[in-house]
Amino acid sequence: SKGVQYLNEIKDSVVTAFQWATKEGVICEENVRGVRFNIHDVTLHADAIHRGGGQIMPTARRVFCAAMLTAKPALMEPVFLVEIQCPESAMGGIYSVLNRRRGHVFSEDQKVGTPIYMVKAYLPVMESFGFTADLRSHTSGQAFPQCVFDHWQVLQGDPLEDGSKCHSIVMNIRKRKGLNEGIPPLDRYL
Repeated sequence: SKGVQYLNEIKDSVVTAFQWATKEGVICEENVRGVRFNIHDVTLHADAIHRGGGQIMPTARRVFCAAMLTAKPALMEPVFLVEIQCPESAMGGIYSVLNRRRGHVFSEDQKVGTPIYMVKAYLPVMESFGFTADLRSHTSGQAFPQCVFDHWQVLQGDPLEDGSKCHSIVMNIRKRKGLNEGIPPLDRYL
């Protein structure tokens, strides 16, 4: 795209279209993270009236959306860091509750001079609803959790593949937002 004439004239419109496309992603109109688009070639009309923002922005957005659909998109989910204080007798209940909720224990330390253990784990936010009550019921009220946002992680599965957990999450999000059922097909953007 080095030799394309008038490219500077449309730069602001293309940047705006990029921001529009990444603010409302094609899968479920959520913010898009970790994406890059390479512009290899541009064909522009010689007449300046046809290079305005009204023509460039919607066209560039459709191109960005089509590129996202063909690039194996994935969903990212927020993950809590969970710190749980408990006696040793409650450890089994903690592990069973975390395993059922896709949790992952990465640290288990005993506080020096006490019978209390500090368990640190990662728990997807989507699985955290009702977690405290579930944990307390499985540990007879002996475990005390504290949840804090820690990071984002890629949700396993293909959001475009029918029947996958990722696809069902996308369908639930689209339904909750009042969007059309089903992910828009690629031909809508070409």
